[in-house]
Amino acid sequence: MNKEPFIWDNYSDQPHVIKDRAYKKAMRKKHLKDFIKLFFSSIFILPIAIFFMKFFRGKNQASNEDFYGIGVNLDKGEIQHELVEELGVKNLIIRFPLWDIKNIDLYVEFAKKFNKTSKRNILLNIMQDRQNIENPKLLKENLELIFTKFATLVDEYQIATTINRAKWGFFSVQEYLNFYKIAQNLKEEKYPDIKLLGPSVIDFEYYYNVRAMFNFQNIKYDIVSSLLYVDRRGSPRNTQYGFFDTKNKIDLLYSLVKLSNKCKNDIYITEVNWPISNTAPYAPTSEKECVSLEDYTKYMLDYFKIARESKKIKRVYWHQLVATGYGLVDNRDGEIVKYPQFYEFKEMIKK
Repeated sequence: MNKEPFIWDNYSDQPHVIKDRAYKKAMRKKHLKDFIKLFFSSIFILPIAIFFMKFFRGKNQASNEDFYGIGVNLDKGEIQHELVEELGVKNLIIRFPLWDIKNIDLYVEFAKKFNKTSKRNILLNIMQDRQNIENPKLLKENLELIFTKFATLVDEYQIATTINRAKWGFFSVQEYLNFYKIAQNLKEEKYPDIKLLGPSVIDFEYYYNVRAMFNFQNIKYDIVSSLLYVDRRGSPRNTQYGFFDTKNKIDLLYSLVKLSNKCKNDIYITEVNWPISNTAPYAPTSEKECVSLEDYTKYMLDYFKIARESKKIKRVYWHQLVATGYGLVDNRDGEIVKYPQFYEFKEMIKK
């Protein structure tokens, strides 16, 4: 992704904010029509979804084995295979950046090694870039290569991520829908057994969900993916807009899923964490939003408890296993230090 104006931050594992304001403004202007659609669909759908959200009852009774997941990354090293074994976690999400397609075999081998001692469910998170967004032919070729190479290892694919942040590459939901449709067409033509996840909206910005899930296009999500971060509120019990704590955010998301004809009922939260104090530049936010290791552990356990007791979330993937600024393990200077939350995560799965 290191191509202007999109630059990757290797410390926090995300793109830098786009600094070219003229480019950003021009792209926003180009996609203004889609923002108007987003606005009008949201003012119509969201009040209905809020009204009905307490009427829909969750029915998910996932076991520990099925409910808990963790993120692992190729660039975090081979030690992750041992750490996953120690945690005893069955469900993994692996990031695959389209801009690194030339190294696809390394990702395949990385994924394979997690199955050496026991079979694991692997969800592949296919991360977008502008080259693939703007070139449908290239995207189709790359997706076909991915689906073929990972055929024996993966049957669930998150198609793109963080679609409501320009720094990740999309400037409108319509761009995302066009991107997703290419994957869906491939599935229908050649790979009927795979499951596709979307729309991967980050944070409590459900107007993007509305635009992605209520439209006149032939889009179907096998599983709804959400990056439901609540870290800026502090505790997951704290509210946003005076009412929406984590439980109510889940209730509203589930209501949207139930009302949309483009979704089945399964929801995965594919990213969530809290940033850790005194870990700059590795923390993905400013120090103001960071929390102590003690609070991190407490909030993590509470978040999982709330999500599970809602019976509306099928799985939660913690982001991620090895990450100094927000994960379960600190790997600064090549040294592996397990944070207290690593051991609590392990115990939580056992219970």
